Amino acid sequence: MSYTTAALLGVVAAVLVDLLILRTRLVTRRVFWATYPIIFTFQLISNGILTGRNIVRYDPDAIIGWRLVYAPVEDLLFGFALVLLTLSIWVALGRRGIQRTPAAGEGSRLLRRLRRNGG
Repeated sequence: MSYTTAALLGVVAAVLVDLLILRTRLVTRRVFWATYPIIFTFQLISNGILTGRNIVRYDPDAIIGWRLVYAPVEDLLFGFALVLLTLSIWVALGRRGIQRTPAAGEGSRLLRRLRRNGG
């Protein structure tokens, strides 16, 4: 399987999970598309550093060859799929009541010990 095929399958799978399995429908929301350019910009920067300096190289036979600021289009597709899938899972878990409010570390032993000791 080529990198191009894998990237396209990744996007299709992420969209199907978003729309049909988790039913979060993020790809239908304006706020998702309004904020995605922020993620996309940082993806281009990090990809530019990695591929522009030849830290990461791609087999020309495995990609279609289209690039945007050093980044192969396939990398941008994978990035989209990863972000969408992560956000879809996060929203779905939030809807199920799993940690609705930020409470990082409230149950750790260190914090309980500090609270007991008045620290």
